[in-house]
Amino acid sequence: MNWKRRSTSGLAIDFPTLNVLGFFCYTISTCSFLYSPTIRAQYAARHPASPEPTVRFNDVAFGVHALVMVLLTYSQFFQWPWYLHVSSNQRASGPVLGIVWGSIVAIVALVILVMSYSGWQRQDPQDWAWIDVVYALEYVKLICTLVKYIPQAWVNYKRKSTQGWSILQILFDITGGVLSLLQLVIDASLQDDWSGITGNPLKLGLSNISIAFDLLFIVQHYLLYPGLVDPSVRTEGSPQQPLLTSDGDDSP
Repeated sequence: MNWKRRSTSGLAIDFPTLNVLGFFCYTISTCSFLYSPTIRAQYAARHPASPEPTVRFNDVAFGVHALVMVLLTYSQFFQWPWYLHVSSNQRASGPVLGIVWGSIVAIVALVILVMSYSGWQRQDPQDWAWIDVVYALEYVKLICTLVKYIPQAWVNYKRKSTQGWSILQILFDITGGVLSLLQLVIDASLQDDWSGITGNPLKLGLSNISIAFDLLFIVQHYLLYPGLVDPSVRTEGSPQQPLLTSDGDDSP
């Protein structure tokens, strides 16, 4: 949509900013639970009743795909290589930058803590261990998901329009959230241990948070502001100045 309109107007930059951090953390955490013998062993030690993490290949594929797409979207706020129209006020807000840098500092501090208490290898799973770093990455993703929708919801409310904000991604997102939650329930039932649901707080939290905000955006798009146009948002083929002046003169 941004490329088609040659503009990023209508999209809050806080959304892709938090998405980049969130999906980076999500991808690392899901890959760790699926492919790292150390993390899987520590998970099994902490969840003896259901030692198999409820993370599947589709979770990793989703994370990698989402990370690539959000990086692509975020790059559109820079001149090269897209050369789109970016409003001068489309800058990441202070609170969002605080979350980004605060999360990075917290993760680094936790890594130092784990290495100080438990060393690099032969860690006690019941003490500080690498799995705690992975869980921290998951909670960073949850925070990003909880916060990232708020600026866009506020922008839509402030403009009384959802123009420039693709409803298709919301419809896909809510579908994915419902299916992800359903998969988590099915996996836990197959293991005959419902603690597998709480053992994967990332998927559980992401599904519920995403569904809640997606419903809000659907209400905004279809019920509150249906068809309302924000004149400040550039559309396809619209230049900076109108082609015709109010008196019908076609001079620029």
